[in-house]
Amino acid sequence: MVATAATASLFPISSSQPESGDKNSGKHGGGLGSVDMHGMKTKSRGLQVKTNAQAPTKVNGTRIGVMDGLNLKNDDNPTSTAPRTFINQLPDWSMLLAAITTIFLAAEKQWMMLDWKTKRPDMLSDLDPFGLGRMVEDGFVFRQNFSIRSYEIGADRTASVETLMNHLQETALNHVKHVGLLGDGFGSTPEMCKKNLFWVVTKMQVLVDRYPTWGDMVQVDTWVAASGKNGMRRDWMIRDYKTGEILTRASSNWVMMNKVTRRLSKIPDEVRAEIVQFFVDTPPLVDDDNIKLPKFDDNTADHVRNGLTPKWSDLDVNQHVNNVKYVGWILESAPQPVVENYELASMTLEYRRECMKDSVLQSLTSLLGNDENGSGDPNLVDCQHLLRLEGGGGEIVKGRTKWRPKYANRLSG
Repeated sequence: MVATAATASLFPISSSQPESGDKNSGKHGGGLGSVDMHGMKTKSRGLQVKTNAQAPTKVNGTRIGVMDGLNLKNDDNPTSTAPRTFINQLPDWSMLLAAITTIFLAAEKQWMMLDWKTKRPDMLSDLDPFGLGRMVEDGFVFRQNFSIRSYEIGADRTASVETLMNHLQETALNHVKHVGLLGDGFGSTPEMCKKNLFWVVTKMQVLVDRYPTWGDMVQVDTWVAASGKNGMRRDWMIRDYKTGEILTRASSNWVMMNKVTRRLSKIPDEVRAEIVQFFVDTPPLVDDDNIKLPKFDDNTADHVRNGLTPKWSDLDVNQHVNNVKYVGWILESAPQPVVENYELASMTLEYRRECMKDSVLQSLTSLLGNDENGSGDPNLVDCQHLLRLEGGGGEIVKGRTKWRPKYANRLSG
């Protein structure tokens, strides 16, 4: 009784005829009474609702309204009636139209899939709707597709080299996960986790033929091979998903480090047994250039950037700076005219030691000039880089980059 009185004080109550429908019932649910495809009514008995809305009970002798069948009462205004118009006597067809639209869209999607299968069976075979990746080439190559997002492109409207490096790292980890070897570490196998071991990269070589742009879909393939007695090599190839054009090639060398002692470790037999079954016997995708660069420091470097410090977000689960972050730090000291007028064509990084969260770094760049490494192209600009602890500390990363002129057609579109 208290609830009824409170409701009556908030919502005015008007009278209605004994058999009437609620013209607003289409907005408040049709579970209590509804109209079928032939205009037949289903009744809901034993309910009494107080309302100030009213609708005609019959049109041409047939009951209407999704709420008809309710026994409505009105205690305050027994003489009030709602205006009878043609519009408010029509049933609410919005739910039926929504159902028809849903069926139409589902049918259209099926026709599109059938059309793809007929015209482009190769695209359908590579379709990865959830971006999870899959194994190809008899289970030795892992393949994953990526869409270039708007926040992954730079001022040149192309994906940054850091974006490509992140895609390489993501596919490497998903490869390990997909074959069932991902333990509780960052890319570590179960046996590696037992022995407190994890992978660290010692060398990375990247060749970029063309950078993808916003909205492009790229296809990344990766595989692993042995590298000496205690190392592993991982290769990547990035293609344009639509055309198959090779965009980027990369090769890297990895060794194991002990998480407790932070020293390099041999590959234990138990770990080797886990990973050797996935090795392929192929040469590196990028040949090792083995170029020896002259030593230099802040006195001989052309450009120096001091005071680089890692943020918490720069660390990975192994509590050291993610290797992709080094790329951005190296480019911090690249000459501005080179960055503005050239694009990175190739990069070689040699990782010397870890960078921890409390490190303060110095980035140095020396401009080698045009074609000093004998590439045969006088338009290329070569640079060497050094990332080290500030104050003359130990070397973190040594690198060299090769830059080619930017072309107008790469900035259009």
